[in-house]
Amino acid sequence: MINPLSRFLDQAVMSAQALVEFGTHLVNPTIRLGVTGMSDAGKTVFITALVHGLMQGGRFPVFEAMAGGRIAQARLAPQPDDAVPRFDYETHLRALVLDRRWPESTRRISELRLVIEYQSRRGAMRTLTLDIVDYPGEWLLDLPLLNMSYEQWSAESLALSRQQPRAALASHWHDHLRTLDPLGPAHEQAALTATALFSAYLKSCRDQRYAMSMLPPGHFLMPGDFAGSPALTFVPLDIPDNGAAPHGSLWSMMRRRYESYKRVIVKPFFREHFARLDRQIVLVDVLAALNAGPEALRDLERALASVLACFSAGRRSVFSALFNPRIDRILFAASKADHLHRSSHDQLEAILRRLTKSALQTAQVAGAEVDVVALAAVRATREAMIGREQEQLAAILGTPTAGEVLGEQVFDGETEVAMFPGDLPDDPDLLFTQTSAFRGLTATSAQNADFRFLRLRPPILQSGHGDKPSFPHIRLDRALEFLIGDRLR
Repeated sequence: MINPLSRFLDQAVMSAQALVEFGTHLVNPTIRLGVTGMSDAGKTVFITALVHGLMQGGRFPVFEAMAGGRIAQARLAPQPDDAVPRFDYETHLRALVLDRRWPESTRRISELRLVIEYQSRRGAMRTLTLDIVDYPGEWLLDLPLLNMSYEQWSAESLALSRQQPRAALASHWHDHLRTLDPLGPAHEQAALTATALFSAYLKSCRDQRYAMSMLPPGHFLMPGDFAGSPALTFVPLDIPDNGAAPHGSLWSMMRRRYESYKRVIVKPFFREHFARLDRQIVLVDVLAALNAGPEALRDLERALASVLACFSAGRRSVFSALFNPRIDRILFAASKADHLHRSSHDQLEAILRRLTKSALQTAQVAGAEVDVVALAAVRATREAMIGREQEQLAAILGTPTAGEVLGEQVFDGETEVAMFPGDLPDDPDLLFTQTSAFRGLTATSAQNADFRFLRLRPPILQSGHGDKPSFPHIRLDRALEFLIGDRLR
């Protein structure tokens, strides 16, 4: 467990930092917006589309400040944190627009500053600075480790790895684990081999066939600049219930490296980035979990509860801004809503609300505003009604990327195909118990194929306000209104 003195010192540092930022924000109103989500949830696309839409005047009818014509301009500005990489907006935009391909996924923390000049509802011209902080959702799962000993983490990780479907994926690591003696002398090669097998197990769990989400330590999947360091060379061990770790033992070495991982990697991320956020959006690939089945959904539910437990959520006040910074608005977004027909979007939101039910209640009791939305920051499909056997079926149309395969068909990257979304149940609880509640998505050429293996190309930009090109989207404007709309009034 983290000791009280360390906790007090960390809180003192964060309070001092909050005091400095509070004074700065009085002169220059600023929102620090955290954007996170597990791998492939669409973080990079969300940020790129959000920034592009604000700067180009996108079609945002629900975003009141833009729909009402009160945003004069939005422009990029140099970011304030010199030690944090800049979010490469221009490269990501070129990938979407010129190459019509999805940009590279988030691998490390990055930041981008956007300055919004707007007219208040009373007519005064004002400025809001939006600092967007992009970070891997896997790193969030590390924060609960700050309050767990190595022994507690080992027991929890091993118990989880012995449940299906994880147990089959962990078999090679478990075989090696049985050869290790926690009380025996520390051996570097044994630690390296065990870490490689443990990391391979975590990566296998993330495969789309299983779509597991509860996979700490997060830096084992997204190591960033720490790849290969001793702080990332440790694994859970089968530790005796009683007794202490002998000096120089494998147990002692693993415990020391686990503590180093928290001290060197997790705590700085929490103190320097996470604890400074004002607003947060968590992007969730619900469809991947639906395709993988009830076990994946239950695992996603545990992960989301663990994630929200890390947020210092609550109503903001002068006192909290000075001494106990809080996130006062949290949005959970089911991404890739364009893979479903709009008739299923309400059910998709209901599923996400079911996944976050207990976590939402906790945050709301603390005074934070929390909501869920089904969205697609960049919409890659369009909808149509297609006749088949004397009936009209709701379909989505999209262009698979070159080389995508469905049945015997290989797509060329130019041909648009029709796909028929599966029906989501009105009762989300059914998905946690029935493996066949969601049948996936199918294409006209192979009625029983699973859509999750089809990757679609981004769309061609549409004309926005003043004939400026903008990305088609689903409810990106609703997300913007919730996250920053109140600060543009």
